[in-house]
Amino acid sequence: MNATEPRAAAVEGMGGFRREFAAMHAATRRNPVVDRVRRHARLDALFALVHDNAERFVEAIAADFGHRSAHETRLLELFPSLEAIRHTRSHFAGWMKPQRKSPSLWFRPGRARIVSQPLGVVGIIVPWNYPLFLAISPMAAALAAGNRVMVKMSEFTPRTGELLAGLVTRYFPPEEVAVVLGDATVGADFARLPFDHLLFTGSTRVGHDIMRIAAENLTPVTLELGGKSPAIIGAGYPLHKAAERIVVGKLLNAGQTCIAPDYVLLPAGREQAFLDAARAVVARCWPEIATTPDYTAIVNERHYRRLQGYVDDARTRGARIEPLSNTGPDAAHRRLPPLALLDVNDDMRVMQDEIFGPLLPVLPYRDIDAAIAHVNAHPRPLALYYFGNDAGELDRVLEETVAGGVTVNDTILHIAQEELPFGGVGPSGMGQYHGIEGFRTFSKQKAVFYQSALNAMSLFNPPYGGLFERLTKFLIR
Repeated sequence: MNATEPRAAAVEGMGGFRREFAAMHAATRRNPVVDRVRRHARLDALFALVHDNAERFVEAIAADFGHRSAHETRLLELFPSLEAIRHTRSHFAGWMKPQRKSPSLWFRPGRARIVSQPLGVVGIIVPWNYPLFLAISPMAAALAAGNRVMVKMSEFTPRTGELLAGLVTRYFPPEEVAVVLGDATVGADFARLPFDHLLFTGSTRVGHDIMRIAAENLTPVTLELGGKSPAIIGAGYPLHKAAERIVVGKLLNAGQTCIAPDYVLLPAGREQAFLDAARAVVARCWPEIATTPDYTAIVNERHYRRLQGYVDDARTRGARIEPLSNTGPDAAHRRLPPLALLDVNDDMRVMQDEIFGPLLPVLPYRDIDAAIAHVNAHPRPLALYYFGNDAGELDRVLEETVAGGVTVNDTILHIAQEELPFGGVGPSGMGQYHGIEGFRTFSKQKAVFYQSALNAMSLFNPPYGGLFERLTKFLIR
């Protein structure tokens, strides 16, 4: 812990966080070099902040959701946050080293290398669904790259935001890390700051707004958005295995996960078998959804009504609604049991928007060509899941579709691989982070060429004559 004077738990108001940003910005220009020891100390402080206050975060997140499974918070927020810091702390010294590059033949014996430098001040806008992990993971990358960080927490998770803000004042000096709290208006003002890089995680709709606002300062952005991530079940794959992994992946955090399987594509005629298998998974994993501590509530009334609206709209337009649990919805506690939706089409809102809840459309396909065509006819997803043992079919799915990331024969797990980049494509996002990719995203990869004392560049000086003509003719032969 750094021995710093306590300050306000969070920076609030446009004037407040403008001053905070100005102080950070000035510090980066006064002290642009952040050595390995200082970066390591910042990562140590971040690790201690999370590790030493783990149960406080569990309680704060549960309070923000009304009920969030403590087990899921430990598995899906605390573990990956700490693992991201551990991985970064173990590798960033190597990432910092200049990379030697071979100069072009004609410029030898000159030397070339890439030098990684801190960008300056990085802004991170955090969503409500995983308010700890989606703050800490990019913070680890930004701090490892030598930056100072300002974090805007979601107004939908105020207790978590207040807790993180207060802890930051204990573990970091004010010119290194700051937390901003407030509503969407504050978020827009935050995005208007001339950050050296801005990372936003949230909906595609808000991502459009963030990109427009950041463009006022030509702030480079990384957008981690969402979309409709398909799960494709191959014809020969055991349906009960696919159903287990899809249902568990879908119902983590009650479906409030950006890479949750959004809908299922399965061979025509297997719909009822899938429903039976899915119901068996729900009965085994969440036998009493109304009372089990392992099933998370919908985060607030607005999102609960949104999900109910999807069901009502789909039913009105001819969808068949199939409960996957014997428990009915509990509006008072915002517990929404999982529902499968069959006979859906693109006119329904549930097939237009990212669902972000425990609703699972099931679509039959004729053959793998039709499944691939369906995916490619829609915006490119943040994640894609394929279940199958046919290597040729898997290769086709991987080669003929474009998605931010893929897990084969399971769901969600690609996000947990620190050696893999995480990011969307098109409407599901731009840019990437995690591991070395996060370090690179939050660094300036500076190209440096060292001219040799022995070189022939004077042969290309004016006035241009016959020798110059012969040399250039040879070069562009």
